[in-house]
Amino acid sequence: MPPATYSLPPLPYAYDALEPSISKQIMELHHQKHHQTYITNLNKALEVSAKAGSEGKLQDAAAQLGAIRFNGGGHINHSLFWEGLAPASSPDSQLTAAPKLAGAIKATWGSFDKFKEVFGAALLGIQGSGWGWLVKEAVTGQLRIVTLANQEAVVVGDTPLFGVDMWEHAYYLQYLNGKAAYVENIWKIINWKTAETRYAGSRDDAFKVLKANM
Repeated sequence: MPPATYSLPPLPYAYDALEPSISKQIMELHHQKHHQTYITNLNKALEVSAKAGSEGKLQDAAAQLGAIRFNGGGHINHSLFWEGLAPASSPDSQLTAAPKLAGAIKATWGSFDKFKEVFGAALLGIQGSGWGWLVKEAVTGQLRIVTLANQEAVVVGDTPLFGVDMWEHAYYLQYLNGKAAYVENIWKIINWKTAETRYAGSRDDAFKVLKANM
């Protein structure tokens, strides 16, 4: 049986829809080039691994695990990231679109402003490349902020509610080394409706975009 292959998910908005927070140029490069490269490399690694496995060459199949983890994480993270953004003019980008999640954020951090402060500090504290996520813990259902290096993904049981890409390719052409400005402006385009849906739904629901683009 051939391995699953993955394809680039279409954006749920136009490339210029997130301006001025994220420029059209960045969105085109980020989606069409960077995300596509992760998918291309993931599909290749899965193919090589499956072939090696079918030939009984465990050592060659195992050699692909690093590429599968890195590029698979890149595909997972970006697929969730695109869905987690919305134009600033959309009602989905207003916190009022997530009443249950907003209540949980307030209960956890005391206020939304405090949550933004803590999340922002976590993002700016990432050394090198990585991601910051708001997640719902698998067992407790409580909210937690996590940071992950490179293309590590939220694949250990927690439900990702929304994430922020802190790789330079996500902001450098527009913000240069001004990471703090990028972090401040991304709050204007968080898709709170999607975050609310993920918060209320199951973990599998959050990852359904991956199955939709196999």
